[in-house]
Amino acid sequence: MVTTVGTFLQDVQREDKGIERAEVFATDGSKVSDATLMEVLLMNDFKLVINNTAYSVSPPVKDKLSSEHATEMEDIKSLVHRLFVALHLEDHQIRKEKELLQKLDHLKEELLPLEQMKARIADSADAKTSRLLWVGLALMSTQGGALAWLTWWVYSWDIMEPVTYFITYGSAMAFYAYFVLTKQDYIYPDAKDRQFLHYFYRKSKTHHFNVERYNKLKEDLAEAEESLRRLRQPLHLRLPIQEINDKD
Repeated sequence: MVTTVGTFLQDVQREDKGIERAEVFATDGSKVSDATLMEVLLMNDFKLVINNTAYSVSPPVKDKLSSEHATEMEDIKSLVHRLFVALHLEDHQIRKEKELLQKLDHLKEELLPLEQMKARIADSADAKTSRLLWVGLALMSTQGGALAWLTWWVYSWDIMEPVTYFITYGSAMAFYAYFVLTKQDYIYPDAKDRQFLHYFYRKSKTHHFNVERYNKLKEDLAEAEESLRRLRQPLHLRLPIQEINDKD
C-alpha cells in the first residue's frame, strides 16, 4: 500500500546482484516514475525491463469492491501509512538533523576567515568614509569663513553677492549631476552608504575578497538554519514541546 515503483526496483536489484538495469514502462512506452505507488501500477498492464530484456506484465483483474469494502480498505491504507510514518519518522528526522548540522559546521568553517577579512575591510572603509565627511565639513567651514572675510574686510556685499549666487547655483548643479549619475537624491545617509560601498568594494578587490562567494555562503547558512529550525518544530516532529526542548 505504501511501496513505490522505485522501492520495488531497488528490492529487485538487491535480490539479484546481476541486475544492472531495472525500469518500468507503460504500454505506450513512457517510463513510469519511481514515486508511483505499486497499487497504481498494478491497475494496468506494464513492461518490466531487466537489463536488456523486456517482460510484459498483466496484473490480475481486481474484483470491484462495494462502497463499504472500499471505505474499509481506505481506512486500512490510512492506518498503514500512519504506522509507516510513525515508525520511520524519528530516524528520518535524526538523519536529516545530522546532515544539516554537518552542513552548518562546514559553512561556518568556510565563513570564519571571510568574516574576519570582511570586518577588517569594513572598518577600513568606514574610517575612510568618516574622514571624507570631516573633510567635507572642513571645506564648507573654510568656504564660509572665506566668504565672510571677503565680504566684511576685503570687499563689500555688493561685490560678493554675485559670487555667493554663483556658488549656490554651482552647488545646485553639482547635486543635480549627482542625481543624473546615480539616479538617487542627494540624501546624506544614502550618500554616506554609497561612498562606504565604493571604498568597501575597492578594498575587497585589493585584498582578493570574493563578495559573491561570501554572499552565497551567507544565503546557504541562513537556508540551512531555517531548515533546521523548521525540522525541530514540534508540529513537524509530532512531539510535545517539552520533549523537543529536552532533546535540544
